[in-house]
Amino acid sequence: MISQLAEQPQEDGWVTLQEASSAAGVARSTLRSWYRAGHVPSRMVAGTHGPQRLVPLDAVLDRALQSSRARRQLEHARSLEAEVEDLRRRIRAIE
Repeated sequence: MISQLAEQPQEDGWVTLQEASSAAGVARSTLRSWYRAGHVPSRMVAGTHGPQRLVPLDAVLDRALQSSRARRQLEHARSLEAEVEDLRRRIRAIE
């Protein structure tokens, strides 16, 4: 399994489950069900304490907005600063 792990550093836009959970306002168990069901992509990378799963933050946020419950939590949890940073990141990705 370790040989299958990506050796590259974390790519821009890919975050840990904890980071995605905090940003989207959903539980890590919800994120696990989403990637297992194929709703969001994921991959394993070598982390400092062993294998670590990463997910693309944009895909997680988009999926969270499709769920009315998660959307309410996300809208409540995200501050204006977080939204501005998200828009900046999306613009950089488009450019």
